[in-house]
Amino acid sequence: MSDIEFTHGIEPEFEQARDEIVKSLTESTVFEKHPDLKRCLPVIVEPERIIQFRVTWEDDEGNTRINKGYRVQFNSAIGPYKGGLRFHPSVNLSILKFLGFEQIFKNALTGLPIGGGKGGSNFDPHDKSDNEIRRFCQAFMTELHRHIGADIDVPAGDIGVGGREVGFLYGAYKRLQQKRDFGVLTGKDTRYGLNGSYIRPEATGYGLIYFVLNMLTYMGKDIKGKYCAVSGSGNVAQFAAKKLIDLGAIVMSLSDSRGALIVKDASKPFTHADIDFIAELKVRKGSLEEIKDDRFTWLPGQRPWKNLPKVDIALPCATQNENDADDVEALVKAGCFLVAEGSNMGSTDAAVQKMEALRVAYNESVKSGKPTGQFWYAPGKASNAGGVAVSALEMAQNSQRMTWTPARVDEELNNIMTNIFNESVDNSATYTREVLGEVKASAKKADATVSALPSLVQGANITGFIKVANAMKVHGDWW
Repeated sequence: MSDIEFTHGIEPEFEQARDEIVKSLTESTVFEKHPDLKRCLPVIVEPERIIQFRVTWEDDEGNTRINKGYRVQFNSAIGPYKGGLRFHPSVNLSILKFLGFEQIFKNALTGLPIGGGKGGSNFDPHDKSDNEIRRFCQAFMTELHRHIGADIDVPAGDIGVGGREVGFLYGAYKRLQQKRDFGVLTGKDTRYGLNGSYIRPEATGYGLIYFVLNMLTYMGKDIKGKYCAVSGSGNVAQFAAKKLIDLGAIVMSLSDSRGALIVKDASKPFTHADIDFIAELKVRKGSLEEIKDDRFTWLPGQRPWKNLPKVDIALPCATQNENDADDVEALVKAGCFLVAEGSNMGSTDAAVQKMEALRVAYNESVKSGKPTGQFWYAPGKASNAGGVAVSALEMAQNSQRMTWTPARVDEELNNIMTNIFNESVDNSATYTREVLGEVKASAKKADATVSALPSLVQGANITGFIKVANAMKVHGDWW
């Protein structure tokens, strides 16, 4: 992979994310065309700073409870550290380093002045009362407030941290700092003078679909009538599903940590009313298994991918490594031709390799003049960048002391996702070793062509790396 030595087997999630970037770079022509950039590799894979702290809080019975708190300030070359806070029992340093590392390149792809970071705690909000969550957030911010600020580090929400938690965190920050620094957190409410941004809750899900629309246009396809498998049931999945429904696609599944909810009959798919009910269910910490509707089948302990007879588009929107090589095989058998991640690193390395192999096989068929088996995969750092993009737009609005209209924010989001797609395609064509081409689509349409599909994995990784590495060089972080 590289003549630079890296450790393995200590932080598996982080190492997976790191190795994917290194593989994309070393298998491309980036270091041949820009040999000096290779010297950045051992620097960029190390966080600038890791903050770890104790969080002591009181439960409703008066007992002292202790959790671990973290903030990984990974890279500030392009702007202040930017990335969410995750409250989940699985949180550890490996997961936060992986998320922070991915965030560097995702944030660079947006074209906005934000660096990469991530944080959180192994606190589990699902079995806690509102008062316990409030007390925990206040205790967490008691330490974190020393290390963040609008021009230093700007956290947001993630799994287990929604608008309610951001409100508690901001209230604690304001009291501790004795100032109203609106730009210190994003994902704030748009009401009550909190200076949040419209479209922020919807941003990751909407942005995912805007990215998919660009992929479909490139492939010569339309989203209307396509069968879509979606995993997850949080903000990303909910708003991705709503946007799909608005565009005439057929949403066939949603899921949560306990199992998958599958549509029995494609003529009776998920509706807006279903998604609204699920949103209410999640606010009160319920599970999809509580939904009693003859239109759906509940599959405990399952993910959607192997349980649908017909799939055109698969959108992993739950958590990391939720799509493996066997899932890809099942999806392809069901007719799937596009996978785009709404979750961070939603596919295992084996799944990514299989999906990239399917793309290459299609490209070979294009070269032969008999295109068949179209398949394309988009990694989360490109396709789910909409959330952090609108967070950066929220920072801009806070700096201006203004709130933009929903229409303006949505238009900016769409433009950013289109730019990410175009840059990823262009840099894939520029730096990867594949020879991409096109052939006539059919004798009936003599002027129509079918294009080979560039690697969005390599394209996104290369685009983000070059931007950040060059900024680091200007700052003297490597030489």
